[in-house]
Amino acid sequence: MQLITCPWCGPREEIEFSYGGQAHVPYPADPSALDDEAWARFVFFRDNPKGPFTERWVHTAGCRRWFTAVRDTRTHRFLGTPRMSTELTS
Repeated sequence: MQLITCPWCGPREEIEFSYGGQAHVPYPADPSALDDEAWARFVFFRDNPKGPFTERWVHTAGCRRWFTAVRDTRTHRFLGTPRMSTELTS
């Protein structure tokens, strides 16, 4: 079992968390102008890099707060889980 560090609760088992997808995906500026293909790209297409990747997670079985994490997709190791007020880059 992998441990994930919640920024508020500390290290917990991965079963307490839910994945929320890629972080920092901007909402379309004019949603009504998007056709079906553009909406599909926004909803379903995400980056899939090898290496560090910024993601959203929620501590569903704990404090129920969302946070941003940087995870290495090659090793599945979490490289950082700062609180939302902290800037991240990936």
